[in-house]
Amino acid sequence: MRVRWNSNWCSRLRELLFHGKSQDVLLYYRELNKTRVELMDHSVFPILFKACLNLSATHGHGNSIHASLVKQGFLAFTSVGNSMMDFYAKSGDLGSALVVFNCMDNKDSVSWNVIIHGHLLLLASPRGLCLFTQAWAAGFEPNISTFVLVIQACRNLAAFEAGRTIHASTIRAGYSSITSIHNSLLSFYAQFEMHLAHNLFDEMTERDVISWSVMIATYAQSEDESVLALEFFQRMIDFGEPPDGQSVVSVLKACTKLKAIRLGESIHGFVISRGMGYDLFVHNSLIDLYSKCNDIDSSLRVFGGIPEKNVVSWNSLLSGLVQNQMHPEALTLFDSMHKAGIESDEVTLVNLLQLCKFFLDPYQCKLIHSRILRQGFELNELVTNSLIDAYASCNLITYAWSQFNNMITRDAVTWSTMIAGFTHCGMPDEAIAVFREMSHTSERPNAVTMLNLLEACSLSADVKRSRWAHGIAIRGGLESNVVVGTAILDMYSKCGSIGSSRKVFDRIPYKNVVTWSAIIAAYGMIGLPNEALALFHEMKVCGLRPNQVTALSLLSACSHGGLVEEGVSLFEELIWDHEVELVIEHYSCLVDLLARAGKVDSAMNLIGKLGVGVKPGASAWGALLSACRNYENYEFGAIALPQVVELEASSSAGYLLASNMYASGCSWVDATKMRMLAKEGGVKVIAGYSLVYVNGKACRFLAGENHHRLSDELQFAIQQLHSSMKMDINFCGVASCNLVIGTSLFYSLSAN
Repeated sequence: MRVRWNSNWCSRLRELLFHGKSQDVLLYYRELNKTRVELMDHSVFPILFKACLNLSATHGHGNSIHASLVKQGFLAFTSVGNSMMDFYAKSGDLGSALVVFNCMDNKDSVSWNVIIHGHLLLLASPRGLCLFTQAWAAGFEPNISTFVLVIQACRNLAAFEAGRTIHASTIRAGYSSITSIHNSLLSFYAQFEMHLAHNLFDEMTERDVISWSVMIATYAQSEDESVLALEFFQRMIDFGEPPDGQSVVSVLKACTKLKAIRLGESIHGFVISRGMGYDLFVHNSLIDLYSKCNDIDSSLRVFGGIPEKNVVSWNSLLSGLVQNQMHPEALTLFDSMHKAGIESDEVTLVNLLQLCKFFLDPYQCKLIHSRILRQGFELNELVTNSLIDAYASCNLITYAWSQFNNMITRDAVTWSTMIAGFTHCGMPDEAIAVFREMSHTSERPNAVTMLNLLEACSLSADVKRSRWAHGIAIRGGLESNVVVGTAILDMYSKCGSIGSSRKVFDRIPYKNVVTWSAIIAAYGMIGLPNEALALFHEMKVCGLRPNQVTALSLLSACSHGGLVEEGVSLFEELIWDHEVELVIEHYSCLVDLLARAGKVDSAMNLIGKLGVGVKPGASAWGALLSACRNYENYEFGAIALPQVVELEASSSAGYLLASNMYASGCSWVDATKMRMLAKEGGVKVIAGYSLVYVNGKACRFLAGENHHRLSDELQFAIQQLHSSMKMDINFCGVASCNLVIGTSLFYSLSAN
């Protein structure tokens, strides 16, 4: 016998649900079913579905209630169908929600809202937009939250035209003054056309903190328009809108990009005055700002003031220490991070790999690799790219190559890193082979890839390859890029093709100081110092100030070209005009200039006049020792020798120079002693070598080598070349000769 439904039971269920006793709701309903109560009120089902949603294991209960209401014929009630759809959608079962929706005969606005919201909230944006279009055609009137979700869907799908149509629909629906809809439209337009977002912002009669934050955040992301983020932040304050943590984080990001540390300090003061010190995101942004503006002390103070630090806090300071080349301090910080129980993430591991690169520590690199495997980051592209880079920097190129081959997906950064790794390890052929393999994939080379390829071609010193790489840059539209163009002219100069370097230089539309420095260095390296000086004066006419590299290139050109007066005059000009902050390398180059010209006394006096704490480098003492050998000045040679040996203990150059100096003065005992010291110290004497390209492959000849696997004809041609060459080669310098033999390009590099 069935008992008829009592309205008091429904009230009891509502009361239990109101007090959060969802489990009791379902138990009470189950007990009523056992007493064979005949349900007469369909309003009980929305209560039951809400109770199911509040429980963790909901799907089984929901399916059971769904079956019960179907058997009792309550599916025809729209409110019941809407509750059922809401249950399935919020449980993540969009398929069942859609089945219920399609079975409903009487759909209302709630029905459409529930099914559209369900799809959009679960990121099923394409289907959600399609349902919204169907609803609109059926006369559905969306509410504010539906419009907000649909606009977000258009942004996620990059559906610009659909978004503009929705914008027009909001105006027709009378929602043109609703701030939440405008904020969604601001975010939408900011992704596509920032000027449209700006126009909409100016048209808004009411703005809240979200409106301002959207504009500030969007402008802060742009390298070229970060200053506008600062302007909007100032306007926000002037309008009396108190900024929140998000807007402060965005404006600090803009300050970081602009390196505007003074403004960042002002915002820091504003944060303190407004009592926003509780916001961890703001603190982390301040650490990042000070670190990237090279104020690591301020970063440390901010870090020390954070009561509850997270992994981002530690990583921000760790990155700052690495960027500011405070590598021992970075290791200490990581040790503290480990002791604090903070688990390292991918950013931490990347910074640790950067430390391995600096210390050139293969063992630590392998340890970090094992940590990467333990933490499951072996598929993280950022980590793996950094690992390849670290292995290559530590000269573990086989490990780097193994990691590269094990990667399932490779992006442009991966390919560029591997090319750079082979180049760093002196393997240009392998680097170029990797680039050729990349060209057969869908990944297109970017400017960084191109720079690494050009560096590999520079190392190989093959004009044919260099022209091939130049052609790739042209086809990729990268030749006009000032950085790539500068690398191309530098590549040609290292191949001895100064004419090609000058042509590339003339084609670069916007030249910077690096471009001018490169072409000046090219002319100086090829032995045309007067042309290098003329370019320097032309550069100054163009309104560009020289940097340290420019000055070093000019002094080097004067030194190798024998322009003593011009070099000394240039050095004095740089000092008096304060155009360049001179460093020890500039003084070393001037010492080299004087020593090469035989002015050993002047070179020695210059070394003696250097300021306290400024010590000449190995190149300066080496140049002086070479001059002492050439001009038989044994007194100064005896002073220079221990300095060279101390500064370059593992190099054979100092020992050989000293041995030759003593030998030229017939001091055979001392000459032999120098040779014995080098041998006892385990110093390897590196012989000079020559390169011959045969069928695109480099073959190396060591000095004194009489046999090689090359053909007899090529060996005969080389012998003929050597018999016809009459060159006075300085033993501490480098003599080069470029000659085309048939289809092969011969480079003679002789050093002793």
